[in-house]
Amino acid sequence: MLQDDGATARVPAPWAEPVPTALLVLADGMVIEGFGIGQTGIADGEVCFNTAMTGYQEILTDPSYSGQIVTFTFPHIGNTGTNDEDLESLADAPASGVRGTVVASAVTNPSNWRSSRHLDAWLKARGIVGITGVDTRALTALIRDNGMINAVIANDPDGSFDRDALKARAAALAPMEGLDLVPPVTSTQASDWSQTAWDVKVGYGSRAAGQGLKVVAIDYGVKRNILRLLAQAGCDVTVVPATTSAEAIMAMKPDGVFLSNGPGDPAATGHYAVPVIRALLDERVPTFGICLGHQLMGLALGGRTVKMAQGHHGANHPVKDKTTGKVEIVSMNHGFAVDPASLPATAVETHVSLFDGSNCGLTLTDRPAFSVQHHPEASPGPRDSHYLFERFVALMRAGKPETVSPPSP
Repeated sequence: MLQDDGATARVPAPWAEPVPTALLVLADGMVIEGFGIGQTGIADGEVCFNTAMTGYQEILTDPSYSGQIVTFTFPHIGNTGTNDEDLESLADAPASGVRGTVVASAVTNPSNWRSSRHLDAWLKARGIVGITGVDTRALTALIRDNGMINAVIANDPDGSFDRDALKARAAALAPMEGLDLVPPVTSTQASDWSQTAWDVKVGYGSRAAGQGLKVVAIDYGVKRNILRLLAQAGCDVTVVPATTSAEAIMAMKPDGVFLSNGPGDPAATGHYAVPVIRALLDERVPTFGICLGHQLMGLALGGRTVKMAQGHHGANHPVKDKTTGKVEIVSMNHGFAVDPASLPATAVETHVSLFDGSNCGLTLTDRPAFSVQHHPEASPGPRDSHYLFERFVALMRAGKPETVSPPSP
C-alpha cells in the first residue's frame, strides 16, 4: 500500500504490539502509553489516585474532582456499566469536574441489572477523556513517593500525537495551589431539594417540604447524596450558589447552614466564602461543613490549610471519632487539609485520620458549629458516619424544639 508521498506504509504483523491510542504525559516529561476510552481529544489536570473498589460513577461525577485526572488503583473499572441514577454532580447536564481518568484493564461489557450504558459511551457523553492499559500500581507509587503531579491526557483513535507539544503543555500547567475551582461547579441560582435516600425496592424517595428544619446548603460543588441524607433526616433543604451573601442567607431564616464539599484550593475560594461563613457563625446559626466546607470553616476561624502530598482519595480510610473513641471506615476526597495547630482554642479536634494523623473534624465550644473532612454521606462502612447528620439535626433542634417535626424514619 502506498501513501500520498510514495513511501511504502508498513503493515504491522499479527504479533506486533498495537499502536497506542492514548497518552498520559506528566509534567516532568514522562510519557505513559495506553489505549483511549471515552472522549477523544486532550484534557489536562492534576493526577491523583483513588483506592475505592466500587462507586466509580459517583467518583467520576463528584465535583470535588474538578481540575483533576483520576487514576483508579482497582483494575476492573466499568464492569458494572453506568446508569442515570448514580450521579453526584448536582447539574443534570453532561458535565463533571473530572478532567480525565486512568484505568488499568480494558473495560468489559457491563454486567449489572441497573446498567443502562457502557462506560465508554457514558464517558463520551460526559466529555471525559480516558486511557486504559496503564500500570496504575506504578503510577500510584510514583504519586505516593513524589506527590500529585500535573499531566495532559490525550486520546486519538489514529494514535497521532505531537509528543513535544503535549510535554510543553503539561509542564506549563498551573499548580493546584491558588486555584479557585468552585465557580464552574456551583449552582447558578437557588433551588429546593426534596429527594431522599435510595431504597432497593423503590429507588430514591421524596419528602414534602414545609414541616422540617430549614437548611440552607451553600453549594461549593455539593454531592447529591449529601442533600438526600439531609432531606432524609427531616430537613427542608434550599441550595444556594457559593457567592450568596450572609444577608441573603439570613433572610431565608434558616435553622441551620450546611457548607458543602468542593474542589480547588480552599484559601482561593476563601476570599469570598470566609467572610460569609464568619458572619453566619457570628449569628450563631447551627453550621455543619463537609470536606471543602470543613476547610473553609477552619479558615473562617483564623486557621490555615496546607497542600497534601498525595491527598486522601478512596472509600477505605480509617478515621477516629475522638468524642466516642470509635473508628469509622470513611470515604475521602481531598488534597488540602486543615492545620490543627493553627486553630484557636475554641476549635476542638474531633476526628483524626489513622493513616497519617491529619485533621478530619472539628467542633466549636463557643458556637453551634462543627465540620468533618471526610464524606459521611458515602457508604464505605457502609453507614459508619451517618450519625453526623443526626448530630446536625440535634444541634438545630436545640434552638427550636417546639416547632420541628421528627425526621422521616
